[in-house]
Amino acid sequence: MLSLIVFLPLAAAVGVLAIPKSVQAAARWVWVALTAVDLALTVLLWARYRAPAPNGLAFEERARWIPGVNSSYHIGVDGLSLPLVVMSAVIFLGCALYGLRGRDRPRSQAALFLFLQTVSLGLFVAADLILFFVFFDLSIVAMYFVIAGWGHGSAARSALKFFLYTFLGSLALLVGFIGLYIAADPHTFDMNELVATSPLAGRPLAGGLVLAAILLGLAVKTPTVPFHTWLPPAHTDAPAIGSAVLAGVLLKMGTYGFARIAMPMLPQAWRAWAWVIIAVGVVSVLYGALVALAQQNFKRMVAYTSVNHMGYIVLALGVAGLLSGNTGEARAVAVTGAVTQMVSHGLITGALFLLAGVFYDRAGSYDMDSYGGLAAPAPKLAVLFTLGAFASLGLPGFSGFIAEFQIFTGSIAAAPLTALALPGILITAALFLRALQRIFTGETRGRSQNFLDLHPSETGSAGMFLMLSILIGVLPRPLLDVIEPASRTLIGLVGR
Repeated sequence: MLSLIVFLPLAAAVGVLAIPKSVQAAARWVWVALTAVDLALTVLLWARYRAPAPNGLAFEERARWIPGVNSSYHIGVDGLSLPLVVMSAVIFLGCALYGLRGRDRPRSQAALFLFLQTVSLGLFVAADLILFFVFFDLSIVAMYFVIAGWGHGSAARSALKFFLYTFLGSLALLVGFIGLYIAADPHTFDMNELVATSPLAGRPLAGGLVLAAILLGLAVKTPTVPFHTWLPPAHTDAPAIGSAVLAGVLLKMGTYGFARIAMPMLPQAWRAWAWVIIAVGVVSVLYGALVALAQQNFKRMVAYTSVNHMGYIVLALGVAGLLSGNTGEARAVAVTGAVTQMVSHGLITGALFLLAGVFYDRAGSYDMDSYGGLAAPAPKLAVLFTLGAFASLGLPGFSGFIAEFQIFTGSIAAAPLTALALPGILITAALFLRALQRIFTGETRGRSQNFLDLHPSETGSAGMFLMLSILIGVLPRPLLDVIEPASRTLIGLVGR
């Protein structure tokens, strides 16, 4: 069933390209239908899911692939990956709905996003390092063409910068994977076997070097400070649906890699680097929030809040490597919060980027000072923007509160110094409330005049993301029941 979920969008992409040009508008409806089917399959997967044994996977599939290096087609899910699989399917469906009104090369765009959906889902279910790397690299290629082909402004330059930065990171990641392969006895790229044997245990220098390579590759993708500079231009010049997928799905590949690869396979090195990782997380939280506060461009502001929110995840995962005292339960809470934040950030920031696309579509500008009093001509946009702003700043009743509360509860209990990141929440509240005031309140002026309110496809896509954020904020238990056993298992692996 997992293979069907992963490769159904790819098969649909081939079918979309076969649609005659005379009826190519039908490609968008095919795109919506196939993403809806894929989401339904992931929901069915969730309904049938039962937590596997420690270091095990549910719905496991395995086949011979590259036997010469002991690499196989090996896939499966657990509590770390299943929520990201379902979240990714939701985001791709929302983007397909949002794209219904587009007229620019609909066949090519639908096929490219369906291909991107396959590589994204494939990465989250991969249980072999080579398979993980293949999907990781293909996601870079697909997003490059999304930005360059359908972006605006300096899209070609931003796409090239994105590609070069992230591809360089992927090369560092490959070096780390090869280091794990060489250290393993017998040599293997299988994730479960590498987790079980921890091949670099007792070799601090080699383990530290391999972890450094892996951290570099994943930190660029996340992105954390100082490897974030590709992100704001890529988001600013990307199409709305490209930004939603980039922030909602692709950034999670970095933090997921920390939890899936770096932490359980290199536990001693992770513990040795824990305070460095925590420091990077704290700096990312504060720097991302402060720079976002200084932005006049709404889309760049949201891009920098991604640096801020991903910093919370890095902070929590770093705390998992601190073994002092009786803090196992607190560290497990922090990891649960980190995974919840991955899901929450994907939904909330995906919605905000889709709403940012409405500004550019209507008025050709993201400049917040160009608008004013927009609530009068666009009340639906004002409502969704307000929900997205409150969700992003972590207000109770939204998924962001559930995630950040767990992150700080677990982190501060294990390491009180992590409270240094708390001002990031206050700054985030300030920047979103200021944006809300500048764009929507007061007299209608500037580009807000004759501004058309949201179309049904725009309301449905962004609204779906925000309603799910509210659902998780009010009823988090179904999500936490899936994540918590995997978090406790991960804490046990890191503590070996």
